[in-house]
Amino acid sequence: MLAGLASLVVLVGLIGGVPYALLTFVGPPLSSELLRLDLITSNVGPSTMLALLVLLVWLAWFQLFVCVLVEVYAGVRRVGMPARVPLSGGTQALANKLVSAVLLLFTAGAMVAPIAKLTPTPAAPPVTAVAYSAPIVEQTLETHKTKKVYVVQPPHGRHHESLWEIAEKCLGDGRRYPEIYRLNQAKEQPDGTRLRMADLIRPGWVLDMPDDARNVHIVPSGQPREQTLREHPGRAHVPHDSAGKEHTAPKKAETQKKGEAKHRLPEQPQEEKRADQEPIIQEAQRADLFDYLAPASLAAAGLLLVLARRRREQLWRRVFGRRIVRPRDDAAQAEVALRLGGDAPGARILDLGLRVLGAELAAQNRTPPTVYGAHLSARSLDLWIHPPDDDPPDPWTAQDGGQVWRLPAHEGRLLPERRITEGGGDPPTGPRHAQPGGAPYPGLVSIGTDASGRVLIDLEAAQGLINVRGPQTTAALAAIAVELATNRWSDRMRITLVGFGEELTVIAPDRIRAVGSLAEVLPELEATAAPRREVLTGRVTGSPRSAHYLLSAVAPTHEEARRLALLARKDTAGYVVTGEIPHATWTLEISEDGRARIAELGFEVEAQLLPRRHYRALIDLFRTAGRLDGEAIPEAEPLEGLHPPAVEIRMLGPIEVAGLRPLEEGRMALATELLVYLATHPGGVHPVVLGGVLWPRGVQDMVRDATIARVAEWLGPEHLRTDEAGRLRLGPDVRTDWALFRELVRRSQGDPTARAVLLEKALGLVRGPLLTGRPPGRYAWLAADDLEYDVAAAVADVAHQLGEIRLAHGQPDAAVAAVRAALLLAADDEGLWRDLLRATHATGDDVRLRAVVEGLTRRAATHPYGGGLAPETEALIEELLPTWRIHVVRESTA
Repeated sequence: MLAGLASLVVLVGLIGGVPYALLTFVGPPLSSELLRLDLITSNVGPSTMLALLVLLVWLAWFQLFVCVLVEVYAGVRRVGMPARVPLSGGTQALANKLVSAVLLLFTAGAMVAPIAKLTPTPAAPPVTAVAYSAPIVEQTLETHKTKKVYVVQPPHGRHHESLWEIAEKCLGDGRRYPEIYRLNQAKEQPDGTRLRMADLIRPGWVLDMPDDARNVHIVPSGQPREQTLREHPGRAHVPHDSAGKEHTAPKKAETQKKGEAKHRLPEQPQEEKRADQEPIIQEAQRADLFDYLAPASLAAAGLLLVLARRRREQLWRRVFGRRIVRPRDDAAQAEVALRLGGDAPGARILDLGLRVLGAELAAQNRTPPTVYGAHLSARSLDLWIHPPDDDPPDPWTAQDGGQVWRLPAHEGRLLPERRITEGGGDPPTGPRHAQPGGAPYPGLVSIGTDASGRVLIDLEAAQGLINVRGPQTTAALAAIAVELATNRWSDRMRITLVGFGEELTVIAPDRIRAVGSLAEVLPELEATAAPRREVLTGRVTGSPRSAHYLLSAVAPTHEEARRLALLARKDTAGYVVTGEIPHATWTLEISEDGRARIAELGFEVEAQLLPRRHYRALIDLFRTAGRLDGEAIPEAEPLEGLHPPAVEIRMLGPIEVAGLRPLEEGRMALATELLVYLATHPGGVHPVVLGGVLWPRGVQDMVRDATIARVAEWLGPEHLRTDEAGRLRLGPDVRTDWALFRELVRRSQGDPTARAVLLEKALGLVRGPLLTGRPPGRYAWLAADDLEYDVAAAVADVAHQLGEIRLAHGQPDAAVAAVRAALLLAADDEGLWRDLLRATHATGDDVRLRAVVEGLTRRAATHPYGGGLAPETEALIEELLPTWRIHVVRESTA
């Protein structure tokens, strides 16, 4: 109160006393000296200088006056952080301190005044320790057994909760946010991260609150935060309907006793919880996964490639009537984040650019230079090399006196793919570049991002130990391991993980092994060390040696550090070790706020990390991709009729919307995706959830609502409706070709006489891969949805069933046509290829059968996901065409 009174006196003096003194002693801001017309051309005297000084003083006072007004408005209206007054940093800081003290004075007075009116009660006599009764002791202990916590709410569009808002909601004053920060600083949260900065909190965090907090949860003091989050997942934001009105939930009758803490947030009706709360909380969790997985664009591209290979192997063993197992929960959201962030074009440029560089250097009998770092942006790929060389091979150019070799992005996109030697066929050729060869720099790996792109370092270029230090070393090592194990710019590679990452073998069992200590691997490393120049030359001349990288989360002993340092100086391998390493070549420092810095190279970037929760999500994703048991395909809801709809959304091939006028260019893609999502979720979708699906990186409510309104106007009120819970639903006259496909299949099961005709009509709806032509970066939600899995399995099953019927009736050509129709959409289903082989064999045309076999083997050899042929398919080919192996050997020999 004393500080508030003193601040009030100072404010009154500054705001009222200063102008009074100026007007009394020196005059108004603009004196007659400054109003003269010849002021600029005449000589400047003492009176003019004094007038200018007076004007400056008046301007300084006016700036202070504006700052006080801004601070008073922000404090009284509780708008959060005050607006910034230009060019008034120190002045506004002073005004903030004075106004805050005065406002606290009035707040304290308002709280004390009612208490002063009460009749004072006599003070209770002092009580010694022996005077406590049992109930009092139990009550005292109970207060220490519980604590108050707050669960950070999910985002609402781009609006995320802040500590200021939480303090305002729970403590009555946003300026008390430092109390919450101090209670939770550096404490581990359920997602494995920690509160490091007051303005960086995440949805799903469980924050300890002061004792006087309200609208919070009361939990046992020793309860883990993960359990608190499971029991109190938070409440969804109150949704709005299309008219902008809030859907208010009925208030629950309060039955609390006098003095009992109100520790439960207002509850929603059960129906609204089911419809909105769970998806929105999942949206918040997904946003957290995006923070780490989506920005790791090169690692995401590699992970997606490996995942696609696993899915292809799953399809090899898919059985009729079941789809492959799809990921759930965090694993599904991890795949959404990977699809959203994966930079396949950038990974391709990095891969082919380095291979072409190595091939060109080998053709000129030149040894590849040491590349200690790289920068990949949308415009170019830069390599930092040593020693400088201003004569790079084409299409690379020299920059900064030969210290940087640059490959422009437009040149990188023209580079040819690697030569394919299996299965015959001419390799693609570039306009003037050598065919890509071996991988010259397999140790390049991302450490993070800067403002314009990704920064990579070559683990081998250190020619010594790389020391990782900081509070998140294991997360940094895990991110390095995942990218090394899945990148496409490496060939043969071994990665040894020490003290962590045993589960990562699920992702790349052929590249990764995990051990418990350095003592287990040091003898082997010392026995297999190889000189650097010899290895580099072998990589570009066609006799590559397997690269080896050691990542240790276990600090070495003094003797182990000495042996590793000696080994790293003479070996090509890369060694990344945690702990205090006195003579490390490079030190990768990970700060508390997630910055990565290598002082020796001058790099400072936003670190690429893989925290524990995200690590577990990736492991679950790949474990799911290894399951072979399959899942039942859900049954379709029957349609009321097969009459032509007013609006038809075609998904079984190129995306088309029939029955509506086209929208203006640039809006059609988003509107179509919105329609596809609503059409495949007939139960209805709340606008908040729809915004999180279509804009997974976040969107303003205004943009989301404007898009929905535009689509509603495009469709018409009869085709897009809002139900009582605020969910958007399509009308009955809007239908997808997928819904028609399922209805035809459903009807075929109950009508054996018309079964073949109905199945043939269903396959006639298939025009190509699902949702062909979707823009890059859109439809990432498919990774967490049943649609892709259901469509591929159902189309393949219908073709298999129809093919069997046609073969049973002696119509092999019709069976071939049915299978080929399904292959337009489900080309990776190996069961369809086996059906095609059997149907073609039934025609009795060996030339035709051989053409199918050659096409199948060529496709398997050049498949972007790799993997060759399924063993069952090879066995069937050998049974139907015994001379196949001989033919393949002759072609490869030739």
